[in-house]
Amino acid sequence: MTHTYKITGMTCTGCQAKVQSLLLKVPGITGVDIDLQNAQADITMSRHVDTPTLQAALADYPKYNLTEAHQHHAPIQTFDFDEDAKRPFFETYKPVLLIFGYVLLVSVLVSAVAGFDWMAGMRIFMSGFFLVFSFFKMLDINGFADSYSMYDIVAKKIKAWGYIYVFVELALGLAYAINFNPVVTNIVTFVIMSISIIGVLQSVLNKRKIKCACLGAVFNLPMSTVTIIEDALMIAMSVVMLITML
Repeated sequence: MTHTYKITGMTCTGCQAKVQSLLLKVPGITGVDIDLQNAQADITMSRHVDTPTLQAALADYPKYNLTEAHQHHAPIQTFDFDEDAKRPFFETYKPVLLIFGYVLLVSVLVSAVAGFDWMAGMRIFMSGFFLVFSFFKMLDINGFADSYSMYDIVAKKIKAWGYIYVFVELALGLAYAINFNPVVTNIVTFVIMSISIIGVLQSVLNKRKIKCACLGAVFNLPMSTVTIIEDALMIAMSVVMLITML
């Protein structure tokens, strides 16, 4: 069942992520879709959760005020940040697809200049991936940390990991760019991304309707198989590079 509530006090995507995180911790809540502009949320429940319980979840943050709305919705089975209509795949994931396209283009060009050295192209691709994704996270690092703590297995327990992760991505991007200690760099990438993909897999397989934090809090991207592919690609490429070097 899904019910609509008014939630006031949210002023940015960081607030949106914080409210989502707090409400998803309530037993029985399986999805929270927040419309920041209209200050309302569609909350999906596996069983009925009364309004006082939801209000209690936000009690530590008095600026967020949750009240019942007059409108009720039928259960929502699929994720949709745009409440008016389901957007086409390309429109939904346009930021990620464009980033991958640009990074891939630069990687191919570098590889061609280096005599079609596919290892150099792969290294540049990984550098571009980490640098661009860390850049968008830096734009609203608090919002990213809040979103990341909703599904990452480490950030759920240690909130600070969300902040540290941004700089880990930045460091990996720079390390690949200057080809710093390739063996260590690829091992760190493999470990970090393998841990990261666990929370993503859990969220997708459990069909949790939450925001993907891959591009920080700047874009409203739903968690989906696209997120799994992103992490899996980095894991696969780090493994290939390690096998080639060892």
